[in-house]
Amino acid sequence: MSQDIFVVIEHLRGQVAEVSYAMLAGARQLSKADNGEVVAVLLGHNAQGLAHDLAADRVIYVDHPALAEFTSDAYQIVLAGLIQEHSPRAVLFGHSSIGMDLASSLSAKLGIPVVNSCRTFTEDGKFVSQICGGKIMVEGALPAPAALATMIPGGYKTEQGQSAQTPPLTPASAAGLDNLRVAVKQYIEPDTSDVDISKETMLVSIGRGIQNKDNIELANELAQALGCALSASRPVVDQGWLPTTRLVGKSGKHVKPKIYLALGISGAPEHVEGMGESETIVAVNTDPNAPIFNIAKYGTTIDMFDLLPVLIDKVKQAK
Repeated sequence: MSQDIFVVIEHLRGQVAEVSYAMLAGARQLSKADNGEVVAVLLGHNAQGLAHDLAADRVIYVDHPALAEFTSDAYQIVLAGLIQEHSPRAVLFGHSSIGMDLASSLSAKLGIPVVNSCRTFTEDGKFVSQICGGKIMVEGALPAPAALATMIPGGYKTEQGQSAQTPPLTPASAAGLDNLRVAVKQYIEPDTSDVDISKETMLVSIGRGIQNKDNIELANELAQALGCALSASRPVVDQGWLPTTRLVGKSGKHVKPKIYLALGISGAPEHVEGMGESETIVAVNTDPNAPIFNIAKYGTTIDMFDLLPVLIDKVKQAK
């Protein structure tokens, strides 16, 4: 059993997922407990270039045509073999559809416990995890001698998991990938005619607290006065009040504006995953215990419907 911390790098269409950098930063913190190495595990096909900025001590790279796109079958087979061969102290996955798929299936297959929704790790081998929709933070010892863990963004900044130097790369072979049950045939691209909220420097974002579709016009008036775009959390989009192009979160866009004004958003982990790295988060929520206040730089419990007309007027006057 080694003391190395493995980080399974998520990537899609030539881009490393930002959660991968958060995992590398968390792995570095965790590795200090037993002086282990941080090992990035990169699976793909002609994808070795993605390792150029990974803040790892080394990279295990597996190249195979069946790994060109993520499929649960192929990744499980390869990762199970690597874990059994190297016996790492811990393996980190993103708390995403890919990571949760892999962590749960590999836990059952290999008999290794899994800890979900980890936000940070400590130097003495403990995890800090968000539960109950982000309302409770739990700290515990990472199960020994080996454990799997899924990580949510927000505990570390992207640059903490990046390096200016490419880490050493060790090729590894893949076997058993000839008769897979699933293959990716096509990507269906989303509509790109709407504004790209991921490129906005300021966002006014609305959540369940907006109450109904008619009230969205008030938030939109503020966004227009500020000269920025309107975005939303999952409940607003699920109601069909705004298009999916405006969705911020795990299943929507990842945004990092200079100012993120959250109106009536509770701050569930799925939403925080998409906006936790915003430079300045301002939260407006009548619930003083809303998790959004844990990550907000400024916050108020005033009713947004009392605040917005005054704020809109003040912005227009300032302009």
